Amino acid sequence: MDRRHFNRLTGGALAGAATLGALPVLAQTGAKPLVMGMTLEPPGLDPTAGAASAIGEIVLYNVLEPLTKVGEDGAAQPLLALRWSASPDLRSWTFTLRPGVRFHNGEAFDASAVKFSFERAAAAKSTNKDRRVFENIAAIATPDPLSVVLTLKNPEPLLPELLGQSTAVIVEPKSAAGNAQNPVGTGPYRVAQWQRGASLSVVAWPGFRDAAKIRIPRVQFRFIGEPAAQVAALLAGDVDVFPRVAAARALSQFKAQPKRFRVLTASSRAKTILAINNARPALADARVRRAIAMAIDRQAVIQASADGFGVPIGSYVTPDTPGYVDCTAINAYDPAAAKALLTQAKATGLSLSLKLPPVPYARQGGELIAAQLGAVGIQVRIENVEWAQWLSGVYGSKAYDLTLISHVEPHDFGNFARADYYWGYRSEAFNALYARMQASADPAQRLKLFAEAQRLVAQDAVAAFLYQPQWITVARAGLKGLWARTPLFANDLSSLHWG
Repeated sequence: MDRRHFNRLTGGALAGAATLGALPVLAQTGAKPLVMGMTLEPPGLDPTAGAASAIGEIVLYNVLEPLTKVGEDGAAQPLLALRWSASPDLRSWTFTLRPGVRFHNGEAFDASAVKFSFERAAAAKSTNKDRRVFENIAAIATPDPLSVVLTLKNPEPLLPELLGQSTAVIVEPKSAAGNAQNPVGTGPYRVAQWQRGASLSVVAWPGFRDAAKIRIPRVQFRFIGEPAAQVAALLAGDVDVFPRVAAARALSQFKAQPKRFRVLTASSRAKTILAINNARPALADARVRRAIAMAIDRQAVIQASADGFGVPIGSYVTPDTPGYVDCTAINAYDPAAAKALLTQAKATGLSLSLKLPPVPYARQGGELIAAQLGAVGIQVRIENVEWAQWLSGVYGSKAYDLTLISHVEPHDFGNFARADYYWGYRSEAFNALYARMQASADPAQRLKLFAEAQRLVAQDAVAAFLYQPQWITVARAGLKGLWARTPLFANDLSSLHWG
């Protein structure tokens, strides 16, 4: 889901006191914490149960660990698994686990924890947003405490990368139900304090297997939603580093002070789209959806929404993704053609709502998109919603016509085959094509089918595919170990140090 999340919590067990009282009292150090900025606050701390990517920004690789770690280049590296191998047909994968690892509560990490975690993720009542990954596992064998053999229904060449995402973290069975408030993992940090609406702090865990290698003992994630406030906090020295900061319009101030600041601009695997509810009667006709896409000038939206920091896309895949096909010519900007399609579909005078979540790129880009759609005769009513409303109403209940959102997961193309997904896209042709791709163990054949699938979702105009964001990170000049590329949303604190 979108990288920026609503900075107030609502509902359920997560509402309440200002601090996370259920957490144990952890040893505090007198050292000043490293302060890392985040645009919005996560709704909870269990990435296996919630769709918000801000959860992973805090806990992935820091508090909770998966079998593998996705590196800057997007490839899987050893983490809880030391090594792995696959059968020639890519349907059987064997993982050798790291010995001597324990969870924060003292329980041992072993093959049984992996089996529990993956079966939990695949369960019928699972709310894991990547449940399809785990449903593809036909059997889990644990021949010994440090070995796991996964037998898959369909071959999956990217399994090590998929198992390095936040949705694949290994949870401790006895404590898993409480991870939303008190995550118990195997990582180098534990959550120390959560001041709702303001900040969340983590401290280094002395029991970590490589505790001596952790050079930042305390980290505070500070939630700052407004772009101007983000810039002010960095300039004042209140924040040491702000990954994915909304500071494009103020970059000159930071670049002019190289002794104080370091500025990184990185590509991403994120896709900013105008999502279209295909299940709405008015939007069920592909001609109407194509007209919407053709009415939008992507370059103008990139300037308005991301201050120019974006690359146009024509389908749901970014240019640095293996197998990418340039589909920008499909449904390219053409207002006259858009009007003609609306006339053909007998959809003139169309009136739609555009629900915008509370993030700068959506609010800024949404205004322009509404004007561009208006220019071809589509009346758009903008409805600004808070993040909790977006998650429950748009994503959960599918109560929307249009919405502007960034999907940041690198391996989520399979969502087009999900009949229950919030886009409401149902295509037997796509499902058959995607099933053939998933069933093939031949890399060349998979790429060929992947190319066909990209063109199909573009031709069907499942959404108006807009741009690949380019993320900006601003940090104090002395902070080392920052990622120069962002293959997924994570802040790996173990690599950070002052130097």
